Amino acid sequence: MSMHVASLALPLLGWLIHGGLLTRRLDQARRDPLTGLHTRAGWTTRAERLIARHPAALVLLVDLDDFKRLNDTYGHAAGDVALLATAHRLNAWCGRHGIAARLGGDEFTAIITDPGNVPDLATLRRELNRPISADGHTIPLAASVGACAVADLPVRLLSDALKAADQAMYADKGHHRRNP
Repeated sequence: MSMHVASLALPLLGWLIHGGLLTRRLDQARRDPLTGLHTRAGWTTRAERLIARHPAALVLLVDLDDFKRLNDTYGHAAGDVALLATAHRLNAWCGRHGIAARLGGDEFTAIITDPGNVPDLATLRRELNRPISADGHTIPLAASVGACAVADLPVRLLSDALKAADQAMYADKGHHRRNP
């Protein structure tokens, strides 16, 4: 390789490496460091695009019940295990037909583009409510789930779907309190 070609190629190689590193850092910034799921910002952008392209999409909200008590009783390491298990179970339920995210704390969300190709919500609830093992203890886990079919909305907006899913989730949480 001539000196002239090398002097042109070297800066280009540097920019390619720099661009790759920036892309990786942006992707990491859009991921929750504990669970590896998308964060709110990364998920919202994708979810809005998916709603526009998939009129039958389903938006979910998931909240771990009594998470503070779990942390206080078993410790924060057990709380992290609960969050990881919830993230893994939700992501597995979504499969390739959806995207899951951790909104923060013990709140998760997902969008399913083709609800007919994932197990039903009762299956998700059973999975999310399976006990976990942490530090030699079997710890009960409970989650409330709310869902909104985008097709049921007068206008297909993510904000409206999240609001409806939130209301359904709190109704589910109330059902758990009345029927333990």
